[in-house]
Amino acid sequence: MALQIFGHKSPDTDSTGSPIIWAWYLNEVKGIAAEPKLLGEPNTEAQFMLERWGLDKPALLGDLTEDTGVVIVDTNNPDELPPNINDANITAIIDHHKLVGGLETKGPIDITVRPLACTATIMIDLMGSDSDKMPDPIKGAALSCILSDTLEFRSPTTTERDRAVAERLASDLGIEISGYASEMFEAKSDVSAFSDEELLRMDSKAYAVGETKFRVSVLETTAPSSILSRKDSLMSAMTRVATEDDVDQVLLFVVDILEEEATLLVPNDLVKSVAEKSFGAAVSGDSVVLPGIMSRKKQIIPNLAV
Repeated sequence: MALQIFGHKSPDTDSTGSPIIWAWYLNEVKGIAAEPKLLGEPNTEAQFMLERWGLDKPALLGDLTEDTGVVIVDTNNPDELPPNINDANITAIIDHHKLVGGLETKGPIDITVRPLACTATIMIDLMGSDSDKMPDPIKGAALSCILSDTLEFRSPTTTERDRAVAERLASDLGIEISGYASEMFEAKSDVSAFSDEELLRMDSKAYAVGETKFRVSVLETTAPSSILSRKDSLMSAMTRVATEDDVDQVLLFVVDILEEEATLLVPNDLVKSVAEKSFGAAVSGDSVVLPGIMSRKKQIIPNLAV
């Protein structure tokens, strides 16, 4: 059976594109049968990437057994993976997030976790000169992943390596980065077809601060007003999502890509306390603007306090 390659639940561009990139490398360069998979429907930006580069949408992951060989990309957190992930035969992990713990393997495996902004950047480094063999659609997927995760180099997670790889890919493809990134972010910003509950789960991660469990949701957009106009219904939906997902509170950060700031919705005193203790914010209403906050991984999660 082919290796199953997948990222986290609620797949964004990196968790959609990176399995495709690594499956290409294993199949075409290493001669190892591999299939990219998804753990859910990709977001609108990831859908744009697939259509723009003529890539097939990976199928949803099927059942995992102890004989299923898997490669995990863009996460190492069991909460973001199938509940029986430890039953599978994990053969490799490629990631750019902090180590969480909880995964168990059948034996020694290859683990690459690097402080770069994007999994696709790590993959290209791992390929070495073989990355030159990538066809244009795979290069396009890699470029899309990097521009998405770095917010076109605006995110504080961006490294010089991410930028250099993106610029090389764009040059190979004859693409102007700013124009292409604008197309991507426009696609990401169109969330009109999604329910409030879907928006709150679209790009979210579970995280606990002491005994308080959060679902930390981030919506990156060039049109924040389209999301903030739904503020009342989104705050109402937070209670339902928190109950269904067994967390104490949903935190929603609406990241304005162009203004480089985030708006945090403040439905109650708990979130007000989080805003004040985590970001030194002065809260006087049901939302607060946090200047310079762009990255969940580097600026939001590490600072959360209750």
